[in-house]
Amino acid sequence: MTIERKWAMPSRWTFTIKPIKELLIEEMTEGLWCDPFAGQNSPAQVTNDLNPENPATCHMDALDFLKAQPADHYDGVLFDPPYSPRQVQECYQQIGQKTVADHTRADFWSHCKDEIARVTKPNGKVLCFGWNSMGICKSRGFSMKRILLVPHGGAKNDTICTVEVKN
Repeated sequence: MTIERKWAMPSRWTFTIKPIKELLIEEMTEGLWCDPFAGQNSPAQVTNDLNPENPATCHMDALDFLKAQPADHYDGVLFDPPYSPRQVQECYQQIGQKTVADHTRADFWSHCKDEIARVTKPNGKVLCFGWNSMGICKSRGFSMKRILLVPHGGAKNDTICTVEVKN
């Protein structure tokens, strides 16, 4: 496994951060890629974002979106959800809705990861972004290949990026 550390200024839009943008270029192989939390700068072909004002192919709850996808369908998945309950709340406030309590519980993220494992083809990749290095996990049939730590200076949390391959 490769572990790297590259400093960069933070951005609300993860995929615009220089070392992360470079990681995407290196790791996003050809094929069909999916992003259930697309935001505004996703390089995936099939995108979903709760906010209807963000440029995405679908505007659904991420778990519902993933459940609607066929099994073993994607060559890769980008998993860049809100990193904290506060960020979840902000996402809902942006679209004028109250936060759904289920979306701030850890099992919501676990269910999303179960669905990501289901929709990813064998030998497909999942790139995860957040404040921890858990990724999709060995227990779901994935092997960690690469970790990129992106510190942002001061008291800001690093963005932790993982690259895993489905066994």
